[in-house]
Amino acid sequence: MSSQPRAEREQRHSTGALAPGAVSALDQVRLFEARHDPQTRAVLADLPLSPSARCLEVGAGAGSVAHWLCEQVPHGGVVALDIDVRYLDPTAHRNLEIRHEDVTTALFAPGSFDLVHARGVLAHLPDPESVLHRMVSWLVPGGWLVVEDFYHLPPEDAPTPVGRALLGGYRRQMADSGADLRWARRLPRALTGAGLESVKARVSPAGPGQSSLDDELIGLRLRQEGSILVERGLVMREELDAFVLELGTEGAWDITVLATSAWGRRRAEHQEVSS
Repeated sequence: MSSQPRAEREQRHSTGALAPGAVSALDQVRLFEARHDPQTRAVLADLPLSPSARCLEVGAGAGSVAHWLCEQVPHGGVVALDIDVRYLDPTAHRNLEIRHEDVTTALFAPGSFDLVHARGVLAHLPDPESVLHRMVSWLVPGGWLVVEDFYHLPPEDAPTPVGRALLGGYRRQMADSGADLRWARRLPRALTGAGLESVKARVSPAGPGQSSLDDELIGLRLRQEGSILVERGLVMREELDAFVLELGTEGAWDITVLATSAWGRRRAEHQEVSS
């Protein structure tokens, strides 16, 4: 373990946005968005969306992607859907509509959207592929579905004992809550199985040391949720503290997650009729 003072290590990997002990759920949402928005925007920016496109953002969070989409489709509209809409500002854009709904029960007419995007949502649902098929039905012929999720690498492959212990405990906690941390690997095949064409995927590593935002987000999550792992006996308090203490140092470097983006296009009507 590094002999560098803890305060210096924390400052080194901090974004400056958070003060130790003074964090909120919104801090975590905003850090998550800041970390993953660049890949999301790069994927969405490559799609041939017209300025009048109609878009659905599933699991809108604090609205960073929804707001960005509003700017890309000034003559269209964006529906931001989430089970928790307290962080969404309905006055931010004139073409933004906020829907307080669960994607598993939300109802939209077939062909309602030119783009449907969901990030970090489907792997937490009991039957993600059935929801994926529902989202495809909401697309116009020729519309695009973009799904992003996170494939968690096996914790037993972590390079340190403390990493193996903590990541294993975190994985068990997530699995107990209903998340399938392996589902993202099946995303491209799931899109093809849902009848989409031109399916592509992009994968990038995430984890300790991958960026300052990675370290900040991991540290924040563990400060907020780590006590649950300790209380359940999944990790020892000493293991949790040691892992957080090492964040921002070379000894903590690891790839724990593959951030996976996959997208495909609904077939045009004439193709669907002839098939």
